[in-house]
Amino acid sequence: MARRPDAPRRPARLRHWRDWQSLAYLAALPALATWQWVNGFAVLLYAPMLFLTLGVGVIHHNHVHLRTWRGRRMNRLTDFWITLLQGHPTFVFWPAHVANHHRHRHGPRDVARTYRFGGDTNHLRGYLLHPFQAVWVLIPVFFGWLGRLRRHRPGPWRYCMAQYALWLGSWSALLLLDWRKALLFVIVPQLHGLHWLLATNYLQHAHADGRRPAPNAEAGAGADAEARCDTAGTRLNYARNFEGLVNPLLFNIGLHTAHHENPHVHWSELTQLHRTRYRAQVDPALNEQGLVPYMVRVFVLGALWPRFRSRSLMSSVPFVPPESSTH
Repeated sequence: MARRPDAPRRPARLRHWRDWQSLAYLAALPALATWQWVNGFAVLLYAPMLFLTLGVGVIHHNHVHLRTWRGRRMNRLTDFWITLLQGHPTFVFWPAHVANHHRHRHGPRDVARTYRFGGDTNHLRGYLLHPFQAVWVLIPVFFGWLGRLRRHRPGPWRYCMAQYALWLGSWSALLLLDWRKALLFVIVPQLHGLHWLLATNYLQHAHADGRRPAPNAEAGAGADAEARCDTAGTRLNYARNFEGLVNPLLFNIGLHTAHHENPHVHWSELTQLHRTRYRAQVDPALNEQGLVPYMVRVFVLGALWPRFRSRSLMSSVPFVPPESSTH
């Protein structure tokens, strides 16, 4: 019997046409770094390169929630490409973000909740320090998750180790080639992007209502079940939203409530979801007109004049201590 010819392989397809913007960012960042490596430092190129490190962090986030491609091979290649560009493995979003932050929504069991570090604050010092504080508590989460993965799913564990090897191998090779250029054009921008990625949690959640309510004895079992959740039932005040230019530039990263409530929709759909479903349900104090004006008002002007500071939304909610700060 004659062997049937293999079916022709379908070309890789993007899941959504708007991800051409993602591909443009993923190509532009190494292009700017390479040009400066060869031709020398240029302020007019270095500044957009730093901006693109922010964009790559958001692309990484979106790629985890909804894979960019319709084929496994291209999605895995994208995992490794983002690993190279970001300077850390892409798998870390699964234990730190999906299994922790999206599960607990800034609640008392969210390992990197902003009010875990020095109280419920929202100021420049807290913003700058939060990435270092978050990394300190997330590292044990990474290693615990990897340990369980190695015992129960060795194939995915090897995939994660390959990402570590690619990241550390790329740093080693570039440092050996020219350590000054490696620091200036690769490692420092990557660390800048990583700081932003972690600090975004502070921007989106500081002074938001992440605590669960105390159970009401008169309400019975329903209230007790609600108290075991990290947010108060249908309340949506656990996140801050930023409207304005940040969203077309950074893939709707500002529309955080809509994203939390719909983590698997494509990022381009968040604009309509925010406008039609969630904006009116969130406390008006959590809907900001723009990211930069918010940071100037709260972090700069607020340091001098109290009237520009944000107000915590957690003070009126009876606090139920968390069962555990890790999971």
